[in-house]
Amino acid sequence: MYRDACRWGLTLQTYVQLTMLDQHTRPQTSPVRLMERSIHSARYIFVENLYRSGKMPEVDYVILSEWFDWIVRNIDVSIHLIVYLRTTPETCYQRLKRRCREEEKVIPLEYLSAIHHLYEEWLIKGNLFPVAAPVLVIEADHHMEKMLELFEQNQDQILMPEYRKHGP
Repeated sequence: MYRDACRWGLTLQTYVQLTMLDQHTRPQTSPVRLMERSIHSARYIFVENLYRSGKMPEVDYVILSEWFDWIVRNIDVSIHLIVYLRTTPETCYQRLKRRCREEEKVIPLEYLSAIHHLYEEWLIKGNLFPVAAPVLVIEADHHMEKMLELFEQNQDQILMPEYRKHGP
């Protein structure tokens, strides 16, 4: 997808939307469901970025958007908390290079900057798309030890959101 987004954007995002829908609707056995991303971020960030960058034709964008809108209207994909691990594009790029995953080697800093900008517009400024839940922002440009400390400081809010204390 990163090598030829124009060709693979719709294919990948259709599959992402399907797998995110499955994750949202899968029977839940534990009191908390943690997801790295949601169907909301797939649409509002990654599909939006493909379209805005000119790598997704308008017809593909409209189709994915209409599918997303139908899903949100007809299926419960609600979320109770968004944890935004706010990281600069430069830190993301450094971490990406350290991971050295073959499929990520072609991701430029400009792509990460565009994604970051969309997250900021959506979750911080609130002027891009509707925010489906309260947002907990954790500054995440830190090393792992500090991140574990920040998680522990926010653990109750993450694992026991306010809605649980007072009912749905």
